[in-house]
Amino acid sequence: MSTAHPDAVAVEPAGLSAKQARILGYLRENAGDRTYFKSRLIADDLDLSAKEVGANMGAVADAAVDIDVEKWGYSSGTTWMVTA
Repeated sequence: MSTAHPDAVAVEPAGLSAKQARILGYLRENAGDRTYFKSRLIADDLDLSAKEVGANMGAVADAAVDIDVEKWGYSSGTTWMVTA
């Protein structure tokens, strides 16, 4: 018998840092509205640097079970394709 509350948020693996959890939350929140995300735009929205976003995306992609995160393009910054 499950005791999970219907409004419960998915718990992330213990290995995610606070930054990684913020990035994953951001992607989950916005994946329904768009598919492609530039590192610099994620960084602007989360008050991080594009380098910080890029450095943490590997762990985010590995931890995400409900979305797929794939490195997509490099022109004028790294772009990530995110699908639910």
